[in-house]
Amino acid sequence: MNQPECIQNELLRKTVRQFIENEIEPHAKEMDLTGEFPWQVIKKMAKLGMFGVAIDESWGGAGMNADAEVIVLEELARSSASVALTLDAHNLALYPIYHHADEALKKRVMKSLATGEKLCAFGLTEPGCGSDAANIQCTAVKKQDHYVLNGQKAWLTNFSVSDYYVIAAKTDRSAGARGVSLFLVERDNPGLHIGQEEDKFGMRGSNTGEITLENCEIPLENLIGIENKGFAYAMETLDIGRMAIGAIAIGIIVRALEEAKAYAQQRAAFGKPIAKYQAVQFMIADMEINLFASRTMLRNVVAKRNRGENITQDVAKLKVFSSEAATKAALDAIQIFGGNGYSKEYPVERLMRDAKLLEIGEGTTQILRMLIGANTLR
Repeated sequence: MNQPECIQNELLRKTVRQFIENEIEPHAKEMDLTGEFPWQVIKKMAKLGMFGVAIDESWGGAGMNADAEVIVLEELARSSASVALTLDAHNLALYPIYHHADEALKKRVMKSLATGEKLCAFGLTEPGCGSDAANIQCTAVKKQDHYVLNGQKAWLTNFSVSDYYVIAAKTDRSAGARGVSLFLVERDNPGLHIGQEEDKFGMRGSNTGEITLENCEIPLENLIGIENKGFAYAMETLDIGRMAIGAIAIGIIVRALEEAKAYAQQRAAFGKPIAKYQAVQFMIADMEINLFASRTMLRNVVAKRNRGENITQDVAKLKVFSSEAATKAALDAIQIFGGNGYSKEYPVERLMRDAKLLEIGEGTTQILRMLIGANTLR
């Protein structure tokens, strides 16, 4: 990264952090308790340009690089991982449109999505199909001048607040992963039905649930890219999603470390602050070590993405390591807080609940270890 980019990114970090302190932090606890979607925060984020940071200015974005993208997510997650996840999910759906849709489709939707005027969701997971993404059952049958989509999508983040949905469906059921295509579906399509919202353990300020596509007719021009290439597009998209998870995990580790340090230095036991005890120092040290390692891995992934290199193997390692490190940091912070850490009065129990999703979404740690192991052995 050259010096002007470094300066630009640091200015971005300061701007985002100031926004968070003023607009998100005062509401983060209430957002978690009520599970309400933070529309006012999202609208203010859109005005600040957070929805198109890495999109070319010609399409309504800020024209910055992947460094800027992860800075925004890390800073958001430091205050509210729910808000960070909302932006990540939007970016997931935006990625295949930006990189693979034809000019006509991009001209129709890109600017409204890159500016955050409208939200988008990425529909890959199904009720009976999570990790085995090639086994999706949703179908798209081509008629004369349109496709007809049928199926269900589960665990969509932004499922009921989105204006557009990027849907993976089988256009050739006999071809497995090579028969998947991606389509853009508008919210007001009469064949798209919004289901019930999930009552989640963590990330409670994000909007997650199920949709059903029932004889959902869409025009041929809503195909994203080339027919039957959708699985490859989805895997590219998941690489970007895993990079985002790394950034969100780092935000959680940073907050856990900040909270644990402050509490350990002011909480006294047996006549001195608990920060003076080796048992506490070791937990703080683990947080710092894992933060350093996660940031180093993320920098490596971001640099490769900026150079246009393949990141699949490295981003899988980042996602596994940083997500587990975030959960450990949050659990250790709770331990340092003692009984107070188990109370909703303090933020560390929310960090733990939010962190756990990072080990599950965008590929579980078990699936990614299989991928890493297979590639290493190959």
